[in-house]
Amino acid sequence: LSLSFSIIMQETRTKTTRMRTMRTTTQYCCYRLCFFVVLALCNIATLRPVVGDEYDHKYASGDQIKLWVNKVGPYNNPQETYNYYELPFCKAEPKEGANKKPVHKWGGLGEILEGNELILSNVEFKFRQDLPKRAMCSTGKLTEKEVEKFSNAVRNHYWYEFYMDELPIWGFVGEYVDPNANDDDDDEDEEDSSSGSSSKKSNNNGSSNYSGDEKVYVYTHRSFDIGYNEDRIIQVNLTAERPKALKTGEKLDFTYSVNWEPTKTKFTQRFERYLDYNFFEHQIHWFSIFNSFMMVIFLAGLVSMILMRTLRNDYAKYAREEDDLDSMERDVNEESGWKLVHGDVFRPPKMLPVLAALIGTGTQLALLSVMVIGVTIAGLLFEQRGAITTSFIVCYALTSFISGYVAGGFNARNEGKNWIRTMLLTATLFPGCVFSIAFLLNAIAIYYHSLAAAPFGTMVVLALMWAFVSFPLVLFGTVIGRNWNGVPNNPCRVKTIPRPIPEKAWYCSPGVIGVVGGLLPFGSIFIETYFVFTSIWNYKVYYVYGFFLLVFMILMIVTLCVTVVGTYFLLNAENYHWHWTSFISAASTAFYVYVYSIYYFIFKTKMTGFFQTCFYFGYTAMFCLGLGLMCGAVGYFGANAFVRRIYRNIKCD
Repeated sequence: LSLSFSIIMQETRTKTTRMRTMRTTTQYCCYRLCFFVVLALCNIATLRPVVGDEYDHKYASGDQIKLWVNKVGPYNNPQETYNYYELPFCKAEPKEGANKKPVHKWGGLGEILEGNELILSNVEFKFRQDLPKRAMCSTGKLTEKEVEKFSNAVRNHYWYEFYMDELPIWGFVGEYVDPNANDDDDDEDEEDSSSGSSSKKSNNNGSSNYSGDEKVYVYTHRSFDIGYNEDRIIQVNLTAERPKALKTGEKLDFTYSVNWEPTKTKFTQRFERYLDYNFFEHQIHWFSIFNSFMMVIFLAGLVSMILMRTLRNDYAKYAREEDDLDSMERDVNEESGWKLVHGDVFRPPKMLPVLAALIGTGTQLALLSVMVIGVTIAGLLFEQRGAITTSFIVCYALTSFISGYVAGGFNARNEGKNWIRTMLLTATLFPGCVFSIAFLLNAIAIYYHSLAAAPFGTMVVLALMWAFVSFPLVLFGTVIGRNWNGVPNNPCRVKTIPRPIPEKAWYCSPGVIGVVGGLLPFGSIFIETYFVFTSIWNYKVYYVYGFFLLVFMILMIVTLCVTVVGTYFLLNAENYHWHWTSFISAASTAFYVYVYSIYYFIFKTKMTGFFQTCFYFGYTAMFCLGLGLMCGAVGYFGANAFVRRIYRNIKCD
């Protein structure tokens, strides 16, 4: 009985616990169900009556369209840009119940580095609904300082940039009239802003003092003409009108109007109106490609002649039978040129870790450039703000294995012992130089309160990408390269005692060969350099990346051929220091590009001021640094293949 009673009590206790657990579980499920029901009701209550989305670019009639203000700056200085509200423009008030804090639209890493800061304007636009002239906002009574800001902006041809549905819109702040200036001296640069905006021309004599009858005007009305195709926005034109003279103590009432017009242009073609076909597809562009091809054919023929005619006779002397002692003795007595240095030509170069790091980084940049150009051609990245910059930075971090692999293998093949130093130089040399230049430019931009200043968070992201992505890949690549690709395979053994280098003519010295070697490669890209510089510094959208890829390949071929010829002349002068000479000879192309940039700055632009000058030459220095490393690496590989080819068939012993 006791045992039965115990069993019954245990079962009762178990059932009670189970019921409590089921009750608790049921209550928990009920609570969760109630929570999700309340949450769903809240979401339904807060749903907007519109379904427009600027990310898929599809709208229904009456959907709200967002207008974003971006930046403002002097027209002649493309990089000198400021926040739109740095000028005393008024701000449209948000609707009742909306958040009154400024709404920002942050893009990718490249968008921030390119100096973009989109802020919601709170101006009302509705899809396919015309709006007559209405008030946008109104400034308070202008103080003397605010008048001076507007006056300085107008006299320096300040422009501003808006965005609507990812389409850029441009306009000028105002105009000023100076009776002492000639009407024929209108600034022609404003014609370049005709795509997306139209405004009256104004004179710019650079004077900071007003004449007696001079008046400064600010455009206070903005007329938006928006073209649409079914449910998509195709184009936006802005016309700045109704100039009002600036006076201290008076208000500026800004108004706007909206006119919607149907268009047959397809959505996929809406960015074509920003492309200058007449400029980029001019006949001179095609002639430059043809000229570069002719240069490639000439240099390829020259290299072939050296390999097939000149070297064939030299090989014949070394290939004679050993019993022809008289002829061999006569040839040895007359022997000169590249054949005499076969015991020193594969001697490791000086500063081996530095050269290994430069060649590894140059190889990475060359492959990276081809990759980014290909992605741009396939994906039309030029239509997206900062997409090309973001792609380059991310791809650079992900391809760092290549630089480490090439540098590690090169260092090991040349009997380099300190592979850790090689790895550290490969990981830090190019990023360190670029970061140093960027740090100086960023300090200048911060001092000027410009949007070109990179935020601290962006700098942290870049540092983390280098520390946790790029650096480990370089380390891994160096280890793999020195173990898998580090076995010396020289066709000739290296003598113990270095051979003295005889004195030769001045034009056969490594310095002259190094300086002259970049002339022909620069000549092959001279025209394309002009187009690239114009797209960067003169508001042209560069889109002919097929041309760019073709010119890039021509540059690499010309660089390789020129380096082979220069190396042959150097070896014929019985100088076996060809490693650094071949690299510098090819890298000197960047020097000529930088010299050309000075000419372009003086004669082809109207840039002024310390800020823009620093950014122009700083950005150009970064570009030329990368170009020099790419050309140097390609030139070295060409010279290395040539040297191994010509010494492979001679009897070195």
